[in-house]
Amino acid sequence: MKDSRLTYGFLVVLTLISFRCKSQEKTLSTPNVIYINIDDLGWKDVGFMGSDLFETPNMDELAANGMTFTQGYAAAANCAPSRACLMSGQNTPRHGVYTVGESERGHEKTRKLIPIKNTEHLTDGIFTMADLFKKAGYTTATFGKWHITHDPLQNGFDVNFGGDKRGNPGDKGYTAPYNELPNLKVAPNGENLTDRLTDECITFINDNNTKPLFIYLPFYAVHTPLMGKEPLIAKYKEKIGKTEKLNKKEYNKAVYAAMVENVDTNIGRLLKTLDRLQLIENTLMVLTSDNGGIRAISGQDPLRAGKGSYYEGGTRVPYIVKWANYIKGGTTNTTPISNLDFLPTFAKLVNIDVSDKVLDGVNILPLLKEEPIADRNLYWHFPVYLQAYSKGKDGGRDPLFRTRPGSTILMDNWKLHHYFEDDSLELYNLNNDLGEQNNLMATHPKKAEELFQKLHMWRTKLNAPIPDQMNPSYDAQFELKEIKKYAK
Repeated sequence: MKDSRLTYGFLVVLTLISFRCKSQEKTLSTPNVIYINIDDLGWKDVGFMGSDLFETPNMDELAANGMTFTQGYAAAANCAPSRACLMSGQNTPRHGVYTVGESERGHEKTRKLIPIKNTEHLTDGIFTMADLFKKAGYTTATFGKWHITHDPLQNGFDVNFGGDKRGNPGDKGYTAPYNELPNLKVAPNGENLTDRLTDECITFINDNNTKPLFIYLPFYAVHTPLMGKEPLIAKYKEKIGKTEKLNKKEYNKAVYAAMVENVDTNIGRLLKTLDRLQLIENTLMVLTSDNGGIRAISGQDPLRAGKGSYYEGGTRVPYIVKWANYIKGGTTNTTPISNLDFLPTFAKLVNIDVSDKVLDGVNILPLLKEEPIADRNLYWHFPVYLQAYSKGKDGGRDPLFRTRPGSTILMDNWKLHHYFEDDSLELYNLNNDLGEQNNLMATHPKKAEELFQKLHMWRTKLNAPIPDQMNPSYDAQFELKEIKKYAK
């Protein structure tokens, strides 16, 4: 009798262990996923990246409990192409979304080439990140800026609040009444858009917390127009050191900082909701920006330039990945990653075969366990023009443009820029020149040739278009006068 009781007890323990293991395996294989994409947030505009101006305690908490990627990149330097790359997992030559609106930007007399025509939105039927999660049985929702098709409900999302083809909320878009944003037409006057998007996200989680969830939270903030809450603006005016007579740049930075802190506060509300519902342990969270910050608003030093540029200030962005059951908290990773990597990573996470899809990123789950991935190069292609925000102050190659047509390759922290107008090259070593100030073409011609050949092979593989038609309106003398007018 005693032996039979022992045998029974042993079987019960084995069953419980087996059930617990299976339960943990199921939990680990079906985490909720929340991807937070803050608009135009600069690499240094957060506390966890060392800022002493911007107060972001909730983002800092995420970093303390997750992994910070110090060399995380956007696959494009401005809004629409970066988001198209993220959602499709494909680099710009594959989908043709290179910029926002027209590719002929800047004064026509200063454009030497006729740029490649821009595709404004992803084509119908393209496989998206949301489609991936739908295929895996997730309930999917997006709250905020979409910008890459007319309707995210046609691209794999079950729920959409605030997202359509537009790239910003309009002149008065951060304070209700909003400018006809989807599902946000009814709102009390004075309501803040960032607060409302978070409200809707929290309601969605409360109503669907027993299902596996994929949530895309692309706040319109901190994109222009600059509109912050008055108490926070006053706080940052004082912190900047002048409560009266701020110049325009100082005032704009105070408003911008107020917007950053309000986004952070709402991330804190989201974290509290997940904690209250006991979902925090099994939710993988990504926090990043769609491109670099606008240099005229918040300088990106030591990085060169800002949004719209293919120097580091335009493409290097803050990155946190948190998942309590998988990632050791407080870790830092220096491996270069790109937002192209998240679709293949999530495919591996939810065990969906995407071998029939053309994807340009890689699975970075090993990095989250502090294991290496194979060395690879990162590439950017921008065969169009993007005019300066603030001529002479954007840190670009010349004062008239944030970017002229070109391509870029990053290999082992060597970075090569190829410009199509004059077929020129710039070579930088980011290990000792993060600000891309010292062009090493003259001293390292073999390294430049090595990178150029790899860049050429990549463009050939992707059939990347290169503009080669001269612009009949180009006027070299006019351009030179303009450059001299704004050059430092």
